[in-house]
Amino acid sequence: MPNKRPILLVSSAVYGFEELLDRLYAILDGLGYEVWMSHKGTVPINSSLTALDNCRQAVADCDLFLGMILPRYGSGKEKPDEESITHEELRYAIHLKKPRWILAHDHVVFSYGLLRNLGYGTAKERQKLKLKKSSLMEDLRVIDMYELAIRRDVALLRDRKGNWVQTFNADEDVLLFATSQFRRFQEAEAFAQEALGDATALSKALTRRKGSS
Repeated sequence: MPNKRPILLVSSAVYGFEELLDRLYAILDGLGYEVWMSHKGTVPINSSLTALDNCRQAVADCDLFLGMILPRYGSGKEKPDEESITHEELRYAIHLKKPRWILAHDHVVFSYGLLRNLGYGTAKERQKLKLKKSSLMEDLRVIDMYELAIRRDVALLRDRKGNWVQTFNADEDVLLFATSQFRRFQEAEAFAQEALGDATALSKALTRRKGSS
């Protein structure tokens, strides 16, 4: 039976980034992954569940998680003050300790640093601000997502695990990161599978030898 392709969930807002997502999907699919991406319609859908619950299930069922924190916050909120589906996917992936890779747009990272320097270093403090939506930044809660990804909820820096977030400015940065990281992961997995196969074959040979002696 052929080996099952690893399931890689891509979590991001979509509007305004469709071309990037198309290119990213093509690369990841070409590397041998089963790519779940809402933009491409490849996320499994259960008609008895809400959109949010379907996305949470996808996070639970995937093998690997690739999240992108973009200037656009994303949709899926039933009420204006509720978190977006993309935000919840990231939170759930961290909760489940999924192997994850996170990218953050330079606008988000720059705004995070600027607002901290201006005295708006927490989500509660940023709620005092009113942001006029633009292509530069749609919602300040993308900064909340960035803080979540770098694990600012963990007090000591040395205790923060899975907190690497790669900053990007251009589409090519995303594609290079994805190619480098996930090709390397595939190579490591192939090596582990080969080693496991060798160990299994050796074990069977030893068992046969003992049986014939």
